[in-house]
Amino acid sequence: MARITLRPPATQELVLSCLNRCCPVCGGPLWFAYENDRTVTTLDAVVAVTLQVRRCVNPACALYHRPYRPELEGRLALPHHEFGLDVIAWIGAGRYQEHDSLPELHRELTGRGVVIAARTVDHLLARYEELVSVALAAPARRAGLCQQGRLVLAVDGLQPDKGHEVLWVVREVLSGDILLARSLLASGRDDLSDLLRAAVAGLEEVPVAGVISDGQLALRQAVADVFPDVPHQLCQFH
Repeated sequence: MARITLRPPATQELVLSCLNRCCPVCGGPLWFAYENDRTVTTLDAVVAVTLQVRRCVNPACALYHRPYRPELEGRLALPHHEFGLDVIAWIGAGRYQEHDSLPELHRELTGRGVVIAARTVDHLLARYEELVSVALAAPARRAGLCQQGRLVLAVDGLQPDKGHEVLWVVREVLSGDILLARSLLASGRDDLSDLLRAAVAGLEEVPVAGVISDGQLALRQAVADVFPDVPHQLCQFH
C-alpha cells in the first residue's frame, strides 16, 4: 500500500563519500560521477543522506562505468528501504528477546518519536527474519561474486539499546550483497572470527581485498586472525 501521509522532515544531514578512490579491479582512478539523495529514518533522527557515487573510467576494466557507491551506505539501511538497519535490529530484539507483540513494538517506537505505520513494523520484522537467515546458497549469487575476482567486506555491529544482542552484518561492498547477518550476545575476538569465516564460507577461492569496520579492538583482532594480510580501514563514521 502506498504512503498516504507525508514523511517527516529530515532532522539531520549526512554526506557519504567513497573511502576507496581507486578501482578495486584495475587500480585506476574512480572518478566522481553523480550524487544520489535518500532519506532514512533511524531510531534517533530522520537523516537526509547525500551519496557521492564514483565510476571507473578505464574501458578495459570489468567495472567500467559501473557505479561505485559509498561503502557506508549499507550500514544505514537496506537498498530501497525508508527505515534504518538500527530500527530493524530494534524490532527484532524486541520481538525475539523481549517477546513484545507487534502492537507493543509499534507503540514503543512511536513513543520514541519514530513516525512509522503499524503495518511497517510487521514488514520490518520480516526483513529482520530474512537477514538472520540469509545465506549464499544460490549458485548464481556465488558465481557472480566469483566473477568479480575479489571481495571487499564491510562489517557492522548494530546494538539498538544497551543489553540487547548485537546484530552483526557482513556486506560485500562491490556487489552490495549481504553475506551474513547474525545476532550475537557476546562479541569477543573468537566470536567475530567465527562470524567472518562463516561469511566467506564457499568463497574461499575469491581473495578478500579489504575490510571496512568501526575498528573496535575485538574486531581488529578477528580480522587479523582471519585475513592477516588484508588491509583493514576505519569507516567514515569513525
